[in-house]
Amino acid sequence: MLRVLHGRKKLEEETLEKDLGVWISADMKCSQQCRYAATKANKVLGMIKRTITYKHLKIMLNLYKTLVRPHVEYCVSAWSPYYKKDKEFNEDLRKMIKGMKGKSYEERLQRMNLWSLEERINRQDLIEAFKICKGLSKIRSEDLFQFDNRGKGTRNHSFKLIKVRCTRDSRKHFFLIEL
Repeated sequence: MLRVLHGRKKLEEETLEKDLGVWISADMKCSQQCRYAATKANKVLGMIKRTITYKHLKIMLNLYKTLVRPHVEYCVSAWSPYYKKDKEFNEDLRKMIKGMKGKSYEERLQRMNLWSLEERINRQDLIEAFKICKGLSKIRSEDLFQFDNRGKGTRNHSFKLIKVRCTRDSRKHFFLIEL
């Protein structure tokens, strides 16, 4: 942002920026993006709750997967939540589906045959890493990964990755490091 003070131009530092629909803070934390995604998802859940009268499990799951989940998972590899408070999105279907009230989050997931957000993020990260390592992506694997070429152990293959040590949370929880 450019601000003019007494004929002088002064640049102000921004603490939050939105790029390609993802909020990034100056400290590289994703809390604002998590709140933004949860708010959008909850608005859609509210709309579903107000407009759908027949709340059968199969119908509600299809609506959830089609209308709600994309808001929660949009570009999640770039802003993957790593704090507990950020992982606890209010994707609450229990009040809308008969027989779900009073059940724990794990019980609801099991009954609805769904994976948790964390499991889905891990799966997406592994698929992306596989594509990069196998050359199915435009990203070169050498630019992102360090491979262990020592060949020790019982599972000798050329795709064994070395875990990089880092101290910053924004880097420590990035999908390339968590593998």
